Amino acid sequence: MLNILEWAHGAGGGARTTVVVLSPTDPMTRGQLRRMAELARGEGHIVRWEEAREGPLAPLQTIGGLSRLLRKAGRVVIGDPFSRYVQLLLTLTRARDIVVVDDGTATMEFLSQLAGGERLVRWHRRGGRPGPRDLAFAPFSAAARRRLTPGSSSRTVSVFSSMPVQAAPEGIELVENNFTWTRTRFGPPRITKGADLVGTSLVETGVVDADHYLTAVAALAAAHGATRYFAHRRESTAKLHRLAVETGLEIVRPDLPLELIARRGPIGHRILSFPSTVVHTLPLALAGTGVEVAVCDIDPSWLTSHASPRAQGFLSGVTGTARDVHRLRSVGTA
Repeated sequence: MLNILEWAHGAGGGARTTVVVLSPTDPMTRGQLRRMAELARGEGHIVRWEEAREGPLAPLQTIGGLSRLLRKAGRVVIGDPFSRYVQLLLTLTRARDIVVVDDGTATMEFLSQLAGGERLVRWHRRGGRPGPRDLAFAPFSAAARRRLTPGSSSRTVSVFSSMPVQAAPEGIELVENNFTWTRTRFGPPRITKGADLVGTSLVETGVVDADHYLTAVAALAAAHGATRYFAHRRESTAKLHRLAVETGLEIVRPDLPLELIARRGPIGHRILSFPSTVVHTLPLALAGTGVEVAVCDIDPSWLTSHASPRAQGFLSGVTGTARDVHRLRSVGTA
């Protein structure tokens, strides 16, 4: 939701927006969205909270409740083009102006797949065969992909993003998200002498081996004197408990996106991260504060046997295209 607020403040011309939250089941993500909903209402936007996944009838009720709103809308702004829910809702709208707002590193993959005419699949799932649910949903996914591809002068598609874009379909307008609203609304932060480490959900998505990840975190924290670990909202409680016990790091569960947490402070003078969205967004959110963002590469030996063949190249691309960050060599885990 942060990037919806950034878009409304900048590219949207301060437009009063109706924000629809398709509430997830994950407690940490729900908590962050609740806090962001409060901020959105404080900025004058309307927020509709949809319990879109609460029971077998919830999807039908949600779609039925939103269909009229979608059919009347002249502009639709979406945050996750890979979401089946979002793809299904896109087939209901007649909007002539579609905006895709930053969804982190997934935005890079989305544009690449759209330019190549590929089906929309999250990067860590690429390489596997489509399952029964994928095949059943394929017609809706294809229809959504067509909606997201400019086909005539009467329909416009734009992408509002802070991510570097290497390939985009002809006709899509790219608008830079430089986190102006975040910098205006929060901070500047108090900066501490220590370092902070940012967590990732690469273990939970099956990309990186848990033992290798924990060993790498411990080595990185020891090398740079990090004392706090800002957990990704999808990191498991069991993994975080193990991290705290084995590394001594203070585990912090942010109740807001890290860009806002960092702007509010206090924050370490150096922020350490593995390849993730924050290596692109934090330098923008913290511009002018003197905080250094450093990224540590993922060693190929850390990948699981189930990781997508695309994983190493994608993660290297996330690191290699990051601007205004300090590059760290991958730490040993042997």
